[in-house]
Amino acid sequence: MSASAPVRLRGRVTEAARLPDQPPRRPGRALGACVLLLIGTLLLPLSLATVWARSELTDTDRYVATVAPLAANRAVQDAIVHDVTNGVMTHVRLDGLLKAIPRTERGALLKRFTRGLREFVDKQVRQVVTGRAFPAIWTGVHRSAHQALDGSLTASGDAPVTLDLTPILDRVRHQLAGNGLGLDITQRIPRLSAKVVLLRAPDVPRARHAYQAVRTAAPLLPSAAALCLLAGLLLARRRRRALICAGAGCAATAALLAAALALLRARALDGLPSVVPRAAASAYADALTGSLRDGVCVVIGAALATAAVAAVGPPVVRAVRRLCAMGSP
Repeated sequence: MSASAPVRLRGRVTEAARLPDQPPRRPGRALGACVLLLIGTLLLPLSLATVWARSELTDTDRYVATVAPLAANRAVQDAIVHDVTNGVMTHVRLDGLLKAIPRTERGALLKRFTRGLREFVDKQVRQVVTGRAFPAIWTGVHRSAHQALDGSLTASGDAPVTLDLTPILDRVRHQLAGNGLGLDITQRIPRLSAKVVLLRAPDVPRARHAYQAVRTAAPLLPSAAALCLLAGLLLARRRRRALICAGAGCAATAALLAAALALLRARALDGLPSVVPRAAASAYADALTGSLRDGVCVVIGAALATAAVAAVGPPVVRAVRRLCAMGSP
């Protein structure tokens, strides 16, 4: 009996004999493809986050270019003007200038004089912050801060990392020296210095461990995610369906990363002290995470486009072919 002859069982041809030969099913292959695609979709947002963190933490030029536009941001300028003006006014003492005024009239006059002087100092500080030289000062301040941060995270020790605003205050002091009032305010003000703590000393060791983990994972995670997605698609029996699932999964995980970023941003802003202007902090956070948010949007768009093409493309191509075949003689 030949191998293709029908097999009779009690005088009937079995159903298996009527069907053409089919390759044996391999459930392990389908499971492996699903696992690889799942791992790839989960690694994708982690890859985006680690690559962004590595570029912002290790590349000083990139960080400076990111924060440079903030020098022209109105909310940031208002915050600097407010803080510097407060710092200057705390060192101005006008009591000695009012000795010739009767004691009963000193209170009201001192209040008006202080208000007028504060408006003048505010105006002088704003001229510095909105002047042509301020972007260079702003860039220099942040370049020094980022270099200090990078040095603290790559070296040993637990010294705090600060943002030194002294160059801005020196420029304000120079502006006030020629104020045109006939009163040298800077003689009454000691040399000012202001430092904003970016990373406290107790937090430096933990930040160093996270920094090393990011530096190690950033080159590996994108390659691992791409290899898992590619291997899962090649291993899948129904590659079109696998491509649709992979595109939808990548879009979903990227959307989860976007939601997590929005939640972290809101919580970070809510946790700031009341003295920190929320508008300025929001502008700084948006500038710092702008490249990551743009990358997430690109991934979501590309993943959805891939899934849509995989779902709609083949039926459309077949329909076009049928129409062409019907129209041909």
